[in-house]
Amino acid sequence: MDLQNYTKIECVEAGVTVSDKTECLRQATKLAKNSSILKNVTEAEIFEALQAREKIGSTGFENGVAIPHCRLKNTTEFVMGIISIPDGVDFDSLDGEKSNLIIFIIAPQSKTNKHVRLLSAISNILRIPDARKAMLVAKTPQTLLENFLRFNRDELNPDKMGEQSLFHITITSESIFQDILPVITAMAPSSLSIVEARQESEYLSKMPIFAGFWNDRESLTSKIIIAQIDKCLANETIRRLEDITGELDKCSEVSVCVQDVFYSSGRLQS
Repeated sequence: MDLQNYTKIECVEAGVTVSDKTECLRQATKLAKNSSILKNVTEAEIFEALQAREKIGSTGFENGVAIPHCRLKNTTEFVMGIISIPDGVDFDSLDGEKSNLIIFIIAPQSKTNKHVRLLSAISNILRIPDARKAMLVAKTPQTLLENFLRFNRDELNPDKMGEQSLFHITITSESIFQDILPVITAMAPSSLSIVEARQESEYLSKMPIFAGFWNDRESLTSKIIIAQIDKCLANETIRRLEDITGELDKCSEVSVCVQDVFYSSGRLQS
């Protein structure tokens, strides 16, 4: 995904000081209104939509990152901006720490899939420690934006569907699953499903002939990501998976199977 098309320099501010989460959302609202895309939307509408999203659950995550976002009916394009807050702000984050990098998105209500892909692409950048460090030291909006975009690796996504590869990714670790899912989502899969499953020992141990086996093992629940991804991105997808897991051959919590797709037709709307 080409984030440069969505991130507006007029919506970027470095070295901001805010007293609390509400003031931070107001700052994001004011910056968003700098974009001509939102000329028909009032500040009140944007601010209320951002607050409504926060009531569903905080968008303050870990490692000093928050990604407030909302969807509006009366806009057709995305507006994205960045705020750096060196001293941080209490954003009700998952780890209880202050947030000092705020990336906000004002999205059209009708473009859910693209909105999810955009969130995934941002998440993939901000999980890179060097990206966060480079953004925090930026003194100007231009440098802040440049330091964000140079870590973007999702510009590879093709616009047209070509030959496809089918990925089956089985994961037994919940934390690894939460890292991997945004990576796969950002690759613009034409279809993506998640299945919960148990290992074969869970079932075999209940059959009389196999009774007594595996009794000393903890029951493992797996999540299986099934994704159809453009074939030209298959190697890049595997590389990004190994950024998380290390060498897959040595990983005991993730297995990956990739197949060529002989025939595919239709899409599932999410």
